[in-house]
Amino acid sequence: MPAISVSARRGAPEQTSADTRVVGVFKDESAPEQWLQPLVDSSEAKTALGKVAVAHEAGGEGRRVIVVGLGEREELDPEKARVAAAAVARRAGEIATRTLSWAVPVGDGLAAAIVEGTLLSTYTFDRFKSAGEADSGDAVTADDLSSLELVADADIVADLERAQVQAEAQNAARDLQNLPSNVATPRFLADRAAEIVAAHENVSFEVFDREEIADMGMGAFAAVAQGTYAEPQLIVLRYRPAEGGPHLGFVGKAVTFDSGGISIKPGAKMHEMKFDMSGGAAVIEAIGAIATLALPVTITAVVPATENMPSGRSVKPGDIVTAMNGKTIEVNNTDAEGRLVLADALCYAVDQGVERIIDLATLTGAIIVALGSTYAGLFSNDDDWCAAVEAACNATGELGWRLPLHPEYLELTKGEYADLTNASDQRKASSIYAAEFLRQFVSERPWVHVDIAGTAWGLNRPYVGNGASGFGVRTLVELARRAART
Repeated sequence: MPAISVSARRGAPEQTSADTRVVGVFKDESAPEQWLQPLVDSSEAKTALGKVAVAHEAGGEGRRVIVVGLGEREELDPEKARVAAAAVARRAGEIATRTLSWAVPVGDGLAAAIVEGTLLSTYTFDRFKSAGEADSGDAVTADDLSSLELVADADIVADLERAQVQAEAQNAARDLQNLPSNVATPRFLADRAAEIVAAHENVSFEVFDREEIADMGMGAFAAVAQGTYAEPQLIVLRYRPAEGGPHLGFVGKAVTFDSGGISIKPGAKMHEMKFDMSGGAAVIEAIGAIATLALPVTITAVVPATENMPSGRSVKPGDIVTAMNGKTIEVNNTDAEGRLVLADALCYAVDQGVERIIDLATLTGAIIVALGSTYAGLFSNDDDWCAAVEAACNATGELGWRLPLHPEYLELTKGEYADLTNASDQRKASSIYAAEFLRQFVSERPWVHVDIAGTAWGLNRPYVGNGASGFGVRTLVELARRAART
């Protein structure tokens, strides 16, 4: 998909050189341009959020104008602006718009949200379609759209630059998610991390293979990886800006295909388990965005990447393994593998001296039962750090809802023959149980676990549709930006 250039301009909206411009209308308010009022009065143009109509200047012969409903003025926020921008982008694609100019409504964060809504909604993935067979599905047909101009009286240049970087990083994460697992192997993810390093002087890179993972004492990660012939990779990205800043740990689960191992999953929808690397994809691409923006915060990103496959050498139910911090674990369900690879990755992040940790993982189906696809689940051992993560979620529209941890849940994690079990016989509070398990590997560092199993794909927001969402990229960038100011 060709890149869309983004620019800002001051002055009258109608003085643009774009072939199509956008005018928003609010409920119970006159149209901002008098000639559009008859369309609103006749309900040809509607004020409800995301409703669009096309008009032409100069009595129907001039430039196209997309009129978009913005709802109640006092209720318009960045998330609603993303929704409106996606509706506009869809209509613009249908009428073969090449250059689009938005008259930005007054409000904090709205210009950036319009950029995000436009760039995210014009994402397509057709790499494996034969020539002439590409079909954008729910996405906008946007090959013709080359530029987006935003017109506002305020200085919005920096906001637009940040929004463009974040949206493009999120789309890059969606590319990684959408690739089939025979392409997006652990080695492929490591190569993508290396590309980011090559593009940024302030990012360095290490990768550890199967033997090195075992030599570091990562028995839990190694156990998951032992069943696959694809080489596992522990991918480590270190972002070190000149200004330094607080040292954050980003950890992302990257199981590039999860068959369930010996505890094999049902066949229905197993193909979706290529998405089990979504947390790792978000972390990798967020580091690229943070480096591009040169945010003054230090980050160590850890991405444990492996397949989870059944074979004659796979870990078996009942096996006992030892994690990097010395805790022993009964592997009573090989399909509860995410918490095993994360356990060692969290230990590694702690060993690297991170001060605060956030991990992203498609960890439990139970979180979808609890929260659907509207919220990711948040779990934490620190109120202040969790509040910071939740604020970043709210600011980006990647919503998170905190669920509790409690000593009674800890009891569920205790093993009969080892310190812990990765799957309790008591099938209750499964998402909380998994988070409580992870907490045993963070050494009391302030930590937030984000369960994105319900939001990594199938989010069904107008600007990302039902496919891969890239969820978490913008939250991580926003979190780094906020942490740099504290």
